[in-house]
Amino acid sequence: MNMKDENDSGLQGSIEDVLEEAAKNLQHHAVTGHSIARMNEGAGELVPLQLEERRLIHREESVRRQSDAFREIRTRLLGIAGQQNFITLVVSVSPRSGGSFVTRNLAAAFAFDESKTSLLIDCNLRYPSQHKALSVEPLAGGLIDFLEQPALGIEPVLYRTGIPRLRLIPAGRARENSGEYFSSFRMSTMLDSLRCRYPDRYLFLDGPAIKGSPDARILSDLADFVVVVAGYGRDTPAAINQAVTNFDPEKMAGVVFNHLP
Repeated sequence: MNMKDENDSGLQGSIEDVLEEAAKNLQHHAVTGHSIARMNEGAGELVPLQLEERRLIHREESVRRQSDAFREIRTRLLGIAGQQNFITLVVSVSPRSGGSFVTRNLAAAFAFDESKTSLLIDCNLRYPSQHKALSVEPLAGGLIDFLEQPALGIEPVLYRTGIPRLRLIPAGRARENSGEYFSSFRMSTMLDSLRCRYPDRYLFLDGPAIKGSPDARILSDLADFVVVVAGYGRDTPAAINQAVTNFDPEKMAGVVFNHLP
């Protein structure tokens, strides 16, 4: 690892009122310093074999090498951030380089720590995959559904994953023009509320590939750190170097070389 605008001011005001109320709803039950690290899946917790079928790391010896690799990335991110929880954007250099695979396993590695919780948000609106990979049925919708109707609250789109202390917000209904959502006031308000509600919650954004889409750069404005995933034997050094230049150097946490798609 190397490592629209609104022309009608009245309409704008009403939107901001709704968003403010939604943010309050997010924090309604929160208590300063309160922790959610004890949350678990109860009877729905997945066993190691089920985790392996989903290509997820766990604590058993059979995937020790892979687990240690993701723990190492976790350690490095925590070392950079200090005591503050943070938002990490994970994006691949090109499609099918394994960015989504790395994102969910990095989120799982953080959830291994019983003093921390992870929230995985699928921001790949054209090709969402996290709900399928985690066998989650998003009956109440996902990210886009909340952004379009924030007054409904965030809780319905927070799904259990079968991994203790790891929750998922799936992408929701597919959209072609995703940039307008990511650059919206709604998106930034949601992320701020989700992070500030609990100090032990770490957010992971699974973004689209850098190549062929501006969304990765837009999402990086919302993140504290950016991890770039390069497909081993797929992405050339020149392509990797070009991809990295899309982001603020102070946010670049590093490059992960991934062998699996």
